[in-house]
Amino acid sequence: MTVPAKPPLDPRARQLLRTLIGRYIHDGEPVGSQTLARHAGLDVSPATIRNILADLEDSGLLSSPHTSAGRVPTVQGYRVFVDSLLQVKSLGERELARLRAELTAGAGSTQALLGNASELLSAMTHFVGVVGAPRRGQFAFRQIDFVPLGGRRVLAIVVFADGEVQNRVIEPQRAFEPAELEKVANYLNAHCAGRPLAQIRATLLHELRQARDEMEQLLAQSVELAEQALEPPGDDMVLAGQTRLMGLQDLSDVERLRELFEAFARKREILQLLERTQRAPGVRIFIGEETGLAPLDGVSLVTAPYGAGGQVLGVLGVIGPTRMAYDRVIPVVQAAADVLGAALQPPGEG
Repeated sequence: MTVPAKPPLDPRARQLLRTLIGRYIHDGEPVGSQTLARHAGLDVSPATIRNILADLEDSGLLSSPHTSAGRVPTVQGYRVFVDSLLQVKSLGERELARLRAELTAGAGSTQALLGNASELLSAMTHFVGVVGAPRRGQFAFRQIDFVPLGGRRVLAIVVFADGEVQNRVIEPQRAFEPAELEKVANYLNAHCAGRPLAQIRATLLHELRQARDEMEQLLAQSVELAEQALEPPGDDMVLAGQTRLMGLQDLSDVERLRELFEAFARKREILQLLERTQRAPGVRIFIGEETGLAPLDGVSLVTAPYGAGGQVLGVLGVIGPTRMAYDRVIPVVQAAADVLGAALQPPGEG
């Protein structure tokens, strides 16, 4: 059975919905017809306003709390608001300059930049800043060294092209002599440095199929050590400002807040949500139940992908109550994504 599409809102209904949601975001109280009569700028009677509000409620865009005659927006109402009624301006020069000053290329490692970005998103919106870390497989490595730790255990030290250093203890199938580890490291540094990790294994296996004798042994050792040392770790994300949510009127339910903080600690579900937005250009907004995650039912997530060198590296965003000033949060998120991408741009590109 096909559900018939709802007719579009007429201009008066659009204006009343825009005004009601704007007042509710500002005041945090259910909005009544008398308030709308003062602020909507419509030359209509209070009775007409009440009739329009009743129609909007019947359409699922508004609801009436039991304790008040006023109305509040539903998730569907917010969706109509952000999709077709919201007027978003570009970020002001002062805030843009702040982003550029604190997210500067060469000012630290990639991880430090991500931390700065999440802190800035939180500070500028007063909500939670979240930044999904780039997959290490998207970065080329600059140098690799192996240090024997005893038995079969080996410490792999990998320096990436963006300056990030990762140490990983690996355990190959047999013990390696220090001279063997040095030979493998020299080979990988000479033949694979500058390539993204995702390409290295395929390159080594291709060369192994064509190699003979001593070179075949070296390549086999290189494949085994490189597969463990250069295996991309699980994705991660950086959060900042979680405690800002604790004092908000809209998130005063202690149990719901506990579930939300547990989701922050697990990270997995939020990371999966961020990944859903990675290939969609521009700002994406998930409102309440649209996230598909029960702990996030009472909040909204505003996201934008960031990238460098012609590829998307990750997604950043802001988590806050559904009653947030979307017109203020959206330009902050978009500008932060643009500035972070520029800071991560490889030298000589742009």
